[in-house]
Amino acid sequence: MAGKSDFGQELETQTDAYLDTLKDCLGLLPQLLEEYEAGEDFEATVERIGELESEGDTMIRSIISSITNSDPEDMGLLNTRINYNQSGLIEFYKQVDSLANVTERIADEIAMMQPPTDTDCYQGLREMAEHVADMTETLEEVVERFVHGLGTTSGSDTLYGEIKAIRDMESRCDSIKNDVIRTAFADEGTAEALMYRELAILFDDLANTMEDVTDQIIVIASDEPGLVTEVDPSEE
Repeated sequence: MAGKSDFGQELETQTDAYLDTLKDCLGLLPQLLEEYEAGEDFEATVERIGELESEGDTMIRSIISSITNSDPEDMGLLNTRINYNQSGLIEFYKQVDSLANVTERIADEIAMMQPPTDTDCYQGLREMAEHVADMTETLEEVVERFVHGLGTTSGSDTLYGEIKAIRDMESRCDSIKNDVIRTAFADEGTAEALMYRELAILFDDLANTMEDVTDQIIVIASDEPGLVTEVDPSEE
């Protein structure tokens, strides 16, 4: 158990390590699609995604355990923001971890279904994978700074720009998803159209979940002066 003065710092360290694993996991999606399209051996990439997902599960369980099993005395006065938001943070970390679960499912689905690659639909999936990888980079920064802000009594930060960037990228992914599905049912046989539809929805789930994570950050930060997260409605 971390001491009173370093609980927040330990949570930051654990979170940073987890986010590195998550970024590596989601970052393999563009590589997987490229290897598959090129006819290369992509099974090692599928396996590595599964390994990273499992590693992340273990790390998240440790983070949640440290939050769950700590009381105000354990956390100390410097970490009152964490103490006041224990239940919200537990759900927050669970939602972040669901990103790796969906990533593993996408990798497994591609390996099992083996969709044709010489189509506009497949190129749409590749574009979505690139967007998701970019979103993960931004999400990592947002979460790191959010957790750091919670680990102080008076720290301040503005996460507005990064949250808006994630929302913008989510909207782009949603548009690509719709294009993929529309094209699939216009140009492909029913079986292939359903295949592309499922994969497009899974990629979009990743983008949607990242936006949901930022929504949770906004909710938790709403009671924490100094953590600016609200998106200006005029810019949405």
